[in-house]
Amino acid sequence: MSGLAAAVAALLGILIVLYTLLVHFSPRDPIEHDSEATYCTAADPENPLPLARLFHPDADTASKDRPSVKLSVVVPAYNESKRIEVMLRPAVEFLETRPVDTEADGSYELLIVDDGSTDGTSEKALKIAKQLEGEFGAKRGQIKVCRLIRNRGKGGATKHGVLHSSGERILFVDADGATRFEDLALLEEELAAVISAQSDQRAAHGLVVGSRAHLVSTEAVVKRSALRNLLMRGFHLYLSLLGLSSIRDTQCGFKLQTRSTAQLLYPSLHSPGWIFDCELLLLAERSGVPLREVGVRWKEVPGSKLDVIKDSIRMARDLLVIRANYLVGRWAVPSRVETGIPVGGDGIKVNGAEAKKKR
Repeated sequence: MSGLAAAVAALLGILIVLYTLLVHFSPRDPIEHDSEATYCTAADPENPLPLARLFHPDADTASKDRPSVKLSVVVPAYNESKRIEVMLRPAVEFLETRPVDTEADGSYELLIVDDGSTDGTSEKALKIAKQLEGEFGAKRGQIKVCRLIRNRGKGGATKHGVLHSSGERILFVDADGATRFEDLALLEEELAAVISAQSDQRAAHGLVVGSRAHLVSTEAVVKRSALRNLLMRGFHLYLSLLGLSSIRDTQCGFKLQTRSTAQLLYPSLHSPGWIFDCELLLLAERSGVPLREVGVRWKEVPGSKLDVIKDSIRMARDLLVIRANYLVGRWAVPSRVETGIPVGGDGIKVNGAEAKKKR
């Protein structure tokens, strides 16, 4: 009997240690400063204006959470003064000149979330915004710049931007311009198909992921270092073992979702770093949100802040922390939605054709 008691005590001790480690490594939500809920524009950079909110708790039922533009584009940016124009220029040109039935159908906001930069990212973004307004007129939308006091990481900055978005659809995109912004049309087409298959289209759910998985054997990927490609494949295997297998490319910074999906998922997100995308997709799967993957054009852009070895180890650890927190109930999972359509698609759509997943 004493042997059994000792085994139970040892097991209990191990569980206590593991739980203590889980609490220690779990991220904590940042305290938001008042200034972080404001934005500046090129027209009046010295006069901050209040950002919109994804939720309006004080609004009446009829106007609660009503979007004011068709599309919000959220761009997390940390020390991106040298690369931000590569993304901004084609984005604004596409959004201002693409064919639309009415100007309202093309309305947008482009929200740059300066994640505590020290290289003048905000100032550079506002300078470029002024140039682009002169070229394209800012007829359909405008560039907004929000400054965070302290660096939160890609996930923290993206979450902040989405929670202050006013769009009917919300896209988040990396600031490096690696993805061709024109491919937004492919994501919009797929999201429209997902929405049309649901009975309640005004509150429809859907998350479409831009994907580079179809490029795995092309020069753009092959020319990367052997170590980076090896770690990429290992990370994908690790994701599958931890329950995320419906999406082949989780880390591409080009994801489009409905406002309803953002309202459902983003308040529950905790990861501030690179693993943010995986937590978003895991929650979407568990909540019944339809996920689709669409092939996009992509190129390697110099200046990445990702440390291949250190960040890969950190991402593996953080993903384990995420799964453990949901498993033991420390973090709440959003309520499940019933859309009447499958959560996952059959493969990656590339130019309208299916690229079946390789098993």
